[in-house]
Amino acid sequence: MLDEKARVLYVGKARNLKVRVSNYSRPGGHSARIERMISETASMMFLTTNTETEALLLEQNLIKQLKPVYNVLLRDDKSFPNILVTGTHAFPQIKKHRGAKKEKGDYYGPFASAGAVNRTLSQLQRVFLLRNCSDAMFDSRTRPCLQYQIKRCSGPCVGKISEKDYAASVKDAERFLSGKSTEIQETLAKDMAEAAAIMEFERAAALRDRIRALTQVQTTQGINPRTVSEADMVALHLESGQACVQVFFIRANQNWGNRDFYPRVSGDMTHQEVLEAFLGQFYATKDPARQIILSHDIENSDLMQNMLSEKLGRKVDLIVPQKGEKRDLLIAATRNAKESLLRKMAESATQGKLLRGLAEAFDLSNPPKRIEVYDNSHIQGAFAVGAMIVSGPEGFQKKSYRKFNIQGDSLSPGDDFGMMKEVLSRRFKRLIKEDPDRQGEQWPDLLLIDGGAGQVSAVAETMHEFGVEHIAMVGVAKGVDRDHGKEEFHVSGKRPFALQRNDPVLYFVQRLRDEAHRFAIGMHRAKRAKSVLASPLDEIDGVGASRKRALLAHFGSAKAVSRANLADLKAVDGVSAAMAEKIYHFFQEKG
Repeated sequence: MLDEKARVLYVGKARNLKVRVSNYSRPGGHSARIERMISETASMMFLTTNTETEALLLEQNLIKQLKPVYNVLLRDDKSFPNILVTGTHAFPQIKKHRGAKKEKGDYYGPFASAGAVNRTLSQLQRVFLLRNCSDAMFDSRTRPCLQYQIKRCSGPCVGKISEKDYAASVKDAERFLSGKSTEIQETLAKDMAEAAAIMEFERAAALRDRIRALTQVQTTQGINPRTVSEADMVALHLESGQACVQVFFIRANQNWGNRDFYPRVSGDMTHQEVLEAFLGQFYATKDPARQIILSHDIENSDLMQNMLSEKLGRKVDLIVPQKGEKRDLLIAATRNAKESLLRKMAESATQGKLLRGLAEAFDLSNPPKRIEVYDNSHIQGAFAVGAMIVSGPEGFQKKSYRKFNIQGDSLSPGDDFGMMKEVLSRRFKRLIKEDPDRQGEQWPDLLLIDGGAGQVSAVAETMHEFGVEHIAMVGVAKGVDRDHGKEEFHVSGKRPFALQRNDPVLYFVQRLRDEAHRFAIGMHRAKRAKSVLASPLDEIDGVGASRKRALLAHFGSAKAVSRANLADLKAVDGVSAAMAEKIYHFFQEKG
């Protein structure tokens, strides 16, 4: 359904298209939301598919791409991390992995968060002493690293463990991640008793420590269901026109964490409608478990089950349990969803009050829905970066944060005004190109600039050049002694003013400014660190990671490579005669 400007209002599927459209054309019997949608609809577009499953897939893909205002929309859709045991090395590495599963090895997950993965990895390293270093670092070691000293690694890089014994540890780790922890504990206990019997007390103590660490892993995982080996538990709570969905990941009879989601809904939507839309969008980019345990039935459960089964390549069951352990787990998950939603609603109420206070303090016509805060970071002009953070009714919108590498060659070192002008120019040039009608949600209502009258003047000049006059703009200066609580606020055409030291709005602005500063400083440090680690070899076209590694291994340093003669370069494994000449001439021309 499209409005008069051809913007998409709603995307829906139907087994019988005629009946579905006819229902919308009835004069009454609709909810307020549907009546509003119908009144805004100027035209409709129809797409037919070969199967109902294809229609469901198409519907969910279009909703995610077009974000129609009258559909349930899953806004937070990050990928989930896994644990990867690599399969390309004699001594496999165990590490966190996120994204496409392209690297060879065995994957275990998903885990609900990076924190859940990191905790599990930390404990697994204590138990099984597997390495987490990269292959390049492994190959370059000549003595044990700190991980070996603190008993988090068995030191395979320097021969402290045989390949056979290390492989046995890897196998045990994979058995644990597959849910066979009881067998591992029994084996470790037996080995410990044998070691103690033959008076190998040091080995017995090490095995005892591994058993303790393994027990701690199981304890920190919380609820470990006995009768559920692999499932995603999806629990929904609706209240006051808002929704929270809790997803618990159970793999190998272990709880691998949970994540809450807050899809955009309307007050008259049913549990079935919200949950079906959530499942379709959530699993569009994720593999489902063999069993999906739901808090509520969905209308097209057969269709959803077929779609997920096709995606996974094996049968997926959608169930709504009525009794037993699964029901008990679901009750706990639903309670979590309710508590999370109530907390979020309380936070939103506080945020709304602060935004209203901000509008009053800065004489805005309405509370801002999108605040953009800008800051720069550099050392006397070097490694200069600009940062933009975004906040609104739901708090910080980290997916909308942006970084800017300052590019201006004409800027003098430390020219903060010039840097701020460059950042704002690039931001609004792109914004005008992407949304010239200024109808989207990406346009800010308020700009907060870290700085005083000079920065505000520079930004105002830039905004005028782009014809953007309607956005409120405030400079936040440190004030007397650059002390918290003494900030001065600068607005074009007005005298600087301050807020009371105990004003909640002042604390709110400080938090926004500090977040922008944190983000800018982090990027600046990353840029500086990258520069420190940079090598002139990176500038040579055709010298990738493997050739760079071969050259450094052969000569010892980039400086030694730059001084090498042509014959020595040709002697390096993996460097052809043509590439050797290219490297030689590169350094000859440089200096």
